[in-house]
Amino acid sequence: MKVAIVHDFIKEFGGAERVLRVLADMYPEAPIYTAFRVKGSACDKEFADRKIVESRWAWLIRRWRLYSPLRFLLPWIWGSIDLSDYDLVITSCSGYIARGFRVGDKTKVVAYCHTPPRFLYGYETSIDLQKYWPVKIYAYVVNHFLRKFDFEAASRVDKWVVNSRNVQNRVKKFYRKDSVIIYPPIEIDKFVGKSDDLSREDYFLIVSRLVGAKGLEEAARAASELGFELKIAGGSAGYTKVEQRLKEMRVEMLGRVSDEELVSLYAKAKGFIALAKDEDFGMTVVESMAVGTPVIAFNGGGFRETVKEGVTGVLINGTDVNSIRKGMDKFNKIKWDEGRIKKWAKRFSRARFDKEFEGVIKEVVKNA
Repeated sequence: MKVAIVHDFIKEFGGAERVLRVLADMYPEAPIYTAFRVKGSACDKEFADRKIVESRWAWLIRRWRLYSPLRFLLPWIWGSIDLSDYDLVITSCSGYIARGFRVGDKTKVVAYCHTPPRFLYGYETSIDLQKYWPVKIYAYVVNHFLRKFDFEAASRVDKWVVNSRNVQNRVKKFYRKDSVIIYPPIEIDKFVGKSDDLSREDYFLIVSRLVGAKGLEEAARAASELGFELKIAGGSAGYTKVEQRLKEMRVEMLGRVSDEELVSLYAKAKGFIALAKDEDFGMTVVESMAVGTPVIAFNGGGFRETVKEGVTGVLINGTDVNSIRKGMDKFNKIKWDEGRIKKWAKRFSRARFDKEFEGVIKEVVKNA
């Protein structure tokens, strides 16, 4: 069986790219097709071992970071990719659509959907450029056209796989498609046994790209007012001034860290904070639990599926200082059982993902 993998673009390395890495390992002979690739970027280095094929528009959209302003080209970007010679195409899709490519009559398409594009359907995005009225007018015109393209491209998918109930509801609402939930693969094994000798310290941790819609500034503001120590690991991305504003608050900026450093940070932390209001899934929350570290998370999105109230963490109904204070008070009153937290995290393991995803592919191929 001839297999190809499709991904939005090769630039930043976040949760979607971690899933892509696992898919690439599962299908080692499959080339990765993408809208564009930024050579030397964190994601590019991660996939240095793989054949990556860019769209014919890559030369234009990666120059001067025009991939966002030139989104109106998406139908032509993906339409320029011809995958008709492949038996199976697996697309890892989210904000840049990653559908609408050409396929053959017998080609089967399986979509692992991290989320329908947030900018198309009114969800908060990491970089809110639409606060500027010229961009808002431009988006109003272009997005109508892109929603039509997105819906038509979605109709050509043979099987939808989503990363949470949260995203499953979006796929049903916007594409009118049923889907199967397979939670993202968390590399639980890289945490097991590597944190046993580390002692807890009195700080809270956030692991995130330094962008909007993640609740970073709210957490930093709470740290300043409530007096707890907060560390944030992650690099900046895109057109955002979040990093600059965070540096003015009571927070320790760690930048992008290695996997070894990350395990240590998770294991030593008193707790982990996650305040995105409509997170698709939230892989870092589960990584924290893998070393027995409890979580304070916003009561919404994928966190409702990953955080077990009172057992692995505390869910709060707001991201203002008062809501965080109440969450902290509740958090500090609970005697956390690290063993139970680690056990809960295992249900999101990579081994489980591999087995479930392979089952979906076998079903699709069998019914071809």
